[in-house]
Amino acid sequence: MTTLPSLDALKAQAKALRNSFAATGHAINHAQSLELLAKQLGHRDWNTLHAAVGQTPQPLHLGQHVSGFYLGEAFAGKIICISDIGHGVRFRLTLRFDAPVNVSKFDSMVIELVQVNATVDRHGQTAEKTSDGTPHLIITRC
Repeated sequence: MTTLPSLDALKAQAKALRNSFAATGHAINHAQSLELLAKQLGHRDWNTLHAAVGQTPQPLHLGQHVSGFYLGEAFAGKIICISDIGHGVRFRLTLRFDAPVNVSKFDSMVIELVQVNATVDRHGQTAEKTSDGTPHLIITRC
């Protein structure tokens, strides 16, 4: 399943599409640009695309308490810094754990982290994966 941009980002893309057509002498109206964008993204029409965006999870936000897994270890924590770097699709965030998380895989070593920086998608997962294919960070909302 492809993660979709926010409605505002889609409307901005449709406007840019309309302007591109106008620059080549092929004027289209706003509704036509929305329909064309929807088809480009693999949807039947704008209404279908609009509904699909409405079914995607709400973006992460500052101060949100979350839980999940970091390098395979369970955590609970709070988002203390966040910036949208991908029009509602990718976020750079700083996550402070409620309790230190030991990320060492060796019994003889303890590496406890209290805070991490990561870039995640709208679903709260990093693109970077461990050797077994699991995202470094997987956020679930509380």
